[in-house]
Amino acid sequence: MTFALALIVCYLLGAVPTAYLLVKWAKGVDIRTMGSGNVGATNALRTVGLWAGLVVLAIDVLKGLIAASLIPRWLLGSTALGVPLLCGFAAVLGHDFPCFLRFRGGKGVATTIGVLVGSMPLVAGIVMGIWLVVFGAFRYVSLGSIAGAVAIPISQLALHQPLHEVLIGSCLAILILVRHRANVRRLLSGVEHRAWS
Repeated sequence: MTFALALIVCYLLGAVPTAYLLVKWAKGVDIRTMGSGNVGATNALRTVGLWAGLVVLAIDVLKGLIAASLIPRWLLGSTALGVPLLCGFAAVLGHDFPCFLRFRGGKGVATTIGVLVGSMPLVAGIVMGIWLVVFGAFRYVSLGSIAGAVAIPISQLALHQPLHEVLIGSCLAILILVRHRANVRRLLSGVEHRAWS
């Protein structure tokens, strides 16, 4: 029962719609009607400005970090293998499918980074490094996110992490890839938005 409660708390934490609330407060509009319509840091940056993107990014990362590192300790008194990742995965599900916005949320990249920092710091470093390299080379936020997602289970396998943790990491990666399917179509057709263009 306590574990189920922890997952629910993590989901609700992840479901807090940071970008929606900040843009509503700053502009009085629904971010889902602006830019790409995505409820995430990149759309907040494009539609409101750099400060908004950075604030949303920081809070969304923090949601994943708290879910993976603090809630398992507070509610379960345990950081046993797999528990931080499962709690983090619940937060990412909350971010992607928030009950507060009729299950229309973001793409989960920032929250996933927070989960990785809180549960697998070395994997987080590898993933963020790959994101920076790919983004720096091609200037596509989405392509960097896709490459970083693919790197999650590969990095786990390279670091000889337990199979059940690799499976959870794979689920995080698959969720990011599925949420980016429209971006993949735009990348293939050459119409994806490039940063600073």
